[in-house]
Amino acid sequence: MKLLLAGATGLVGSHVLAQALADPRIDAVIAPTRRALPAHPKLLAPTVDFEALPEEAPWWAADAAICALGTTIGKAGSQDAFRRVDHDYQLAVARLASRHGTPSFVLNSALGANPGSRIFYNRVKGELERDLASLDFASLTFVRPGLIGGERSESRPAERAALVMIGILRPVLPRAWRINPAGRIAATMIEAAIAGRPGTHVVGSAELV
Repeated sequence: MKLLLAGATGLVGSHVLAQALADPRIDAVIAPTRRALPAHPKLLAPTVDFEALPEEAPWWAADAAICALGTTIGKAGSQDAFRRVDHDYQLAVARLASRHGTPSFVLNSALGANPGSRIFYNRVKGELERDLASLDFASLTFVRPGLIGGERSESRPAERAALVMIGILRPVLPRAWRINPAGRIAATMIEAAIAGRPGTHVVGSAELV
């Protein structure tokens, strides 16, 4: 199996990359990134500019694609910049994968994704899900984690505080509100990509504990 992975340098994406490279069911991983990745016999990691993706690159054709791109409004600098990464870049990847015949697409979305939400973050995630559903994928899976657990490369003090509080309250919290480990999210995405079940599917945060 050949897997296309967008967002391989982020928290969830790095777990997807490590697990995919170790998975004997996956023969090759194509991970277009903005910066170089360590070499691996199964890995092709072309350096790309997400503002101008190479539309005719042959590696867009894969057996399945996983998208784990993402940022925060704070890191992006504005709502417009956030939307560009969390909607436009991801939709561009999906369109190219679909155009080149990739039949299965798995998105790392978010709990509460809804194009009609009053919350900007949830609205952008919902708009992306809506727009992906209009593409010609035989199999489409939206994985919707809540608060993601794992070590990030950048500091997010508010998120870290929330993780600590949720960890303390874990015994009394509903499953949907508990921390979703990045490794668990990655494993779920890989299984969805390999299975390629026809139709559109949603994996909620309660299934990612």
